[in-house]
Amino acid sequence: MGGEPASLYDRTVFFDSSAASGGYYHSEASVVPPSELEIVGGKAPVETGRYLSPPNGLRVKWRSGRGGDWRLSINVATRYGRRFDFAGDTLSIAVYSDAPLAEDDAPRLGVRDSRGHGLPDVPLLKLHGPLPAGQWVALRFPIARFAGQYGGTREDEFDPRHLSTIVLAQGLDDRQEHLLYIDDIRVVRADEPADDEPPPAPEGVAVEGAERHFDVAWKPVAAADLLAYRIYRSWDGQQYEAIATRPGHATRAVDFVGASGKRAQYKVSAVDAHNNESPLSDAAGGETRALDDHELLDMVQRACFRFYWEAANEPSGMALEILPGDEDLVAVGASGFGIMAQLVATERQFIARGQSAERMLRIVRFLKAADRFHGAWPHFLYGSTGRVNPYFGAYDDGGDLVETAFLVQGLLAARQYFTADSPQEREIRETITELWRGVEWDWYRKTPDGPVLYWHWSPEHQWHISHPLIGWNETMIAYLLAIASPAHAVPAELWHTGWAGQSEQAIAYRRNWSRTAEGDHFTNGNAYYGIKLEVGCGAGGDLFFTQFSNLGFDPRGKRDQYTNYFRNNRQLALINRAYCIENPLNRTGYGPDCWGRSAGINSGGGKPNARDDNGTICSSAALGCMPYAPAESLAALKHFYRDLGGRTWGAYGFHDGFNETENWFDEVYMGLNQAQIVVGIENHRTGLLWRLFMANPEIAPALEAIGFVPDEDE
Repeated sequence: MGGEPASLYDRTVFFDSSAASGGYYHSEASVVPPSELEIVGGKAPVETGRYLSPPNGLRVKWRSGRGGDWRLSINVATRYGRRFDFAGDTLSIAVYSDAPLAEDDAPRLGVRDSRGHGLPDVPLLKLHGPLPAGQWVALRFPIARFAGQYGGTREDEFDPRHLSTIVLAQGLDDRQEHLLYIDDIRVVRADEPADDEPPPAPEGVAVEGAERHFDVAWKPVAAADLLAYRIYRSWDGQQYEAIATRPGHATRAVDFVGASGKRAQYKVSAVDAHNNESPLSDAAGGETRALDDHELLDMVQRACFRFYWEAANEPSGMALEILPGDEDLVAVGASGFGIMAQLVATERQFIARGQSAERMLRIVRFLKAADRFHGAWPHFLYGSTGRVNPYFGAYDDGGDLVETAFLVQGLLAARQYFTADSPQEREIRETITELWRGVEWDWYRKTPDGPVLYWHWSPEHQWHISHPLIGWNETMIAYLLAIASPAHAVPAELWHTGWAGQSEQAIAYRRNWSRTAEGDHFTNGNAYYGIKLEVGCGAGGDLFFTQFSNLGFDPRGKRDQYTNYFRNNRQLALINRAYCIENPLNRTGYGPDCWGRSAGINSGGGKPNARDDNGTICSSAALGCMPYAPAESLAALKHFYRDLGGRTWGAYGFHDGFNETENWFDEVYMGLNQAQIVVGIENHRTGLLWRLFMANPEIAPALEAIGFVPDEDE
């Protein structure tokens, strides 16, 4: 087993700011007349004028009428891959009122945990008494004893470690208007010793001006109780204003100022769990400047690459599945993509070659010692131990052939890149070759003459999942590598019986996920929005189908008996864009420069059809298609950066996605997706990863055996 404890910030902070103005995404609000409650889009209003943790807090404005009701639920920002095990036993809520607030005039407070278990509501000011005007007050509630202390009987069912929702509800019906500001909701320990010693000031603050934002970086502060950092900006070098709060595990912030030609200086402070704030750091400054298209692409590639460099799992050097998230949840396939992003960064001198080789050596040594199952790695590993992490359930405790294929694709590109005659680079090449030869692709046929590869195998549960690899989807690279394997190859005919299979099993499989007969025999031939699609189900699946297998495999200038995959990928990208232009559900923001439906955080599925469309655009979907639709992808990039700005751009480049309809702009990054941007742009610019992967001597014979022949892309 393994697992690093979550950071102090993740174990303490329930809410400290909203990613967007307007209504706070992670909230719900309702009102029953004659009561009144200020609501923005069904959410709690975000307050930008009064807060403790910059840049904002929440606002509660209400009038409680006789027979009416109002209710405001504030939820923790949950998502898969992120653990919420609060370490404290006391709920702390910072509140502020412009006018005195009597105990009887205050709302009531309730709590629920992640299983839906709640405790009886209590008066918000019961333990504090009247709230004075004009000052922030931290209200404290011993949540583990809510029920017993306030007259309930079910305290044994409520788990304060998994607190998920805080509810403010109507109290007495005084029919008066009240206004309360809320910020810094935390779970703390009641017995924590008092501490008034601030942490040391951050050092090494550096500022870099880009086109419309500043990157602010600093060295981490060594303090056991470090909770967060505060970022301060000055336009004149004299007056500094707090503009942002960053978690204590962060060492980078972005200030999106929205224009070039801006000069600013920054200082950073450290804040501990007792709200002691350090002195401000030394100042550092910069200036934003207009960038041409090449400089803009450099900026995007460098920022997105940082996810794999600065936020990687430290013991293994591997990519995290998601950030914010479990810092020990290493994603195998995402790490393969991250390796390719690292090669781009090395070639473009974002990092030194020696640094890159050192990181690569750490990765391959880790992989050599990690759990493997007939040569295949699992979907997830504990980065601290290299042991399998069955994150998706008990049956997911063995090899994952598709994630392994994504990883090997990246490893083979690295084998062709690190060619120097040095001890480090020789070990990299030799270890990659050993790992590549060790993958038993033929085992994953299930039987010696099996016509299809299977996704999973477990030593405990064997073929229980029994998920066949049948295209069109992201699994093409698994078949190519299985056929190309120097030690455990499968016959080239599996390309036709598995990937492009025509069996009843294959037809049923495609119909099951796509819910259409169009393309259920692998080939399609229909036109969507006037764009003919040769291969794919319906109007095409998520755009990651076009990307994951083609980060290394170069589809240009060739075709098999079914299609030219470069041309088909272009058609899929243009169909996806055309769907967003049509915008049948009238989602906010969709249009010719705002497109990209694919799987990601909050996407709800990313196929170009109304059934799967919740309004979320996946940033990597459009930007990763730059090799196939360069003008359309570049237009999307400029819109995401220049028009949506700080709502979609953060410390590691573009957020995983955004939803203008729902006002969802959380700063979240996903290992499978950030590299699509870096590598997709690079393959458009120079073809670097295509050239490296295709240079492996095993690839050309495999393509010939499959039946690929030269073809024009137009």
